[in-house]
Amino acid sequence: MANIIDGKALALKMQSALAEKVKQMKSRYDLVPGLVVILVGDNSASQIYVRNKEQAALKAGFRSETVRLSEGVSEEELIEIINLYNADPAFHGILVQLPLPQHINDKKIILAIDPHKDVDGFHPMNTGHLWSGRPGMVPCTPAGIMELLHEYEVELEGKHAVIVGRSNIVGKPMAQLLLDKNATVTLTHSRTRQLPDIARQADILIVAIGSGHFVTKDFIKEGAVVIDVGMNRSENGKLIGDVQFEQAAEAASLITPVPGGVGPMTITMLLEQTYQAALRSVMSYDY
Repeated sequence: MANIIDGKALALKMQSALAEKVKQMKSRYDLVPGLVVILVGDNSASQIYVRNKEQAALKAGFRSETVRLSEGVSEEELIEIINLYNADPAFHGILVQLPLPQHINDKKIILAIDPHKDVDGFHPMNTGHLWSGRPGMVPCTPAGIMELLHEYEVELEGKHAVIVGRSNIVGKPMAQLLLDKNATVTLTHSRTRQLPDIARQADILIVAIGSGHFVTKDFIKEGAVVIDVGMNRSENGKLIGDVQFEQAAEAASLITPVPGGVGPMTITMLLEQTYQAALRSVMSYDY
């Protein structure tokens, strides 16, 4: 039976350490990391996620601001607001909560954010840095997974990692972060043929395909490390992952639960990257 990877415990430990670093930053540089989250519309899941970000930022001693805009805000108005925070030295991280309404081009919005304040790691400049082997701002979920693997002393060098899901938010950046640690990476998706057969080759299986209980025991090699990024609702409204947990846990050596696995680490890495951006603002170094 697999051991559980406790993302909530690691997130609390890292956020506590971050709060101490913020105190030292304030004392030494008279500087407080500033994070603004811009939320468009009233998507209930986004509202909850933004509130959690705000609470975690305030608890860690950050300057935290949330800009709530109506569903009908124009693309031009949203870019104007982003530019105000691009120019404001009190804010080191800017996050526009996705998804955006259909009339707003999310690619234009991501491009409008100063890459040095792009704490989501989605700007093409940051994507380019990641793929050229010099990461700066990295998408927060893959960054959090790397912290979990490090905390649980999962050896990556020479290991076969299979990623199920090819999104720009998780799958693709996850592949590069693992390659940087000398893992051998196979990137798969919903149209991959013989997907269970490929997944069973994985020493480390990372699932981010957005389909509840998609991965069953047929996908899991005995002793594999299983990281479940999925957040789905079952027919009865229960929060479930992309992995059938009970089945996978019978074969895996380590596994993340949903909730309490990867999710808490995403917010933690958002705060960590905002802190690092604030530090760069006074230390005259770049990434």
